[in-house]
Amino acid sequence: MIDFHQVHKAYHVNGQAIAALQPCDLHIARGEVFGIIGHSGAGKSTLLRLINRLEAASGGRIVVDGEDVTALDADGLRSFRRRVGMIFQHFNLLASKTVADNVALPLKLAGELDASQIDQRVAALLARVGLTDQARKYPAQLSGGQKQRVGIARALATEPKILLCDEATSALDPQTTASVLALLAQLNRELDLTVVLITHEMDVIRRVCDRVAVMDAGVIVEQGAVADVFLHPQHITTRRFVQEAEQVDEDAQRDDFAHVPGRILRLTFRGASTYAPLLGSVARETGADFSILAGRIDHIKDSPYGQLTLALTGGNTDAAIARFASADVHLEVMR
Repeated sequence: MIDFHQVHKAYHVNGQAIAALQPCDLHIARGEVFGIIGHSGAGKSTLLRLINRLEAASGGRIVVDGEDVTALDADGLRSFRRRVGMIFQHFNLLASKTVADNVALPLKLAGELDASQIDQRVAALLARVGLTDQARKYPAQLSGGQKQRVGIARALATEPKILLCDEATSALDPQTTASVLALLAQLNRELDLTVVLITHEMDVIRRVCDRVAVMDAGVIVEQGAVADVFLHPQHITTRRFVQEAEQVDEDAQRDDFAHVPGRILRLTFRGASTYAPLLGSVARETGADFSILAGRIDHIKDSPYGQLTLALTGGNTDAAIARFASADVHLEVMR
């Protein structure tokens, strides 16, 4: 659905070119939820805004649904933007208009529907985001989560194929964030929307995304399936995001584990293997004892996963390691 071919972006400040995005290739499949994560200043907002040309690329080609966005003239760009919805961190609602009028605005600007058709479309959109009873209220009368749902309804008004989310949950509390993410996942499934969201929170990526790109200083440093990137991060920036999300200090853990006897392993379980009684069977077969030093069980999108750090002592530890290696788990021998 979205292809970046050596796309880069620089801003000119006082006669100097400041690179915001280094030349990159990026491919986002039709119908997936694609996350872009990075700290402030990493270039993720710039990358997102290149997709609908709120920012113009300094070079390279961006092809969206088979159309070269970088080559569009003004009329072509207006037509293209109707197929791309966008929601914002701070909602960007018009304070002087009601909820219904905010949602209707893109339809009135497009000029393709009469008043009755607009009213019907707005009513359907507000029902979809659970705000039917808020239609006549003004933004100041709404909670943060309700404002973001209005923003989502407005973004869907022109029936786009792509939904861009610019830090859509960072201004919300955790409970409201969860409900908005659940709504985005539902829209992705039911409308076959391609969703691209940027965030600085790995937990947002873990909950809703299929694939992710990690950015640092204008460079995409790692990308892939969320489960692979989250469970086996390769780049130091990615590892830091995962540690922040899991509230884990690996350096401190290594210091703690230095005093633990035996072989130390990290096992990663995914899918059905997460709930398999592997530890007990390996202990019985090999006579090895194990201590659980750290662990977590959770979900990546709809799929369960688990990670356990174990210390093995006694019995046949080599046989135990071989048995883990042959099972449906990912094994790392840490010591």
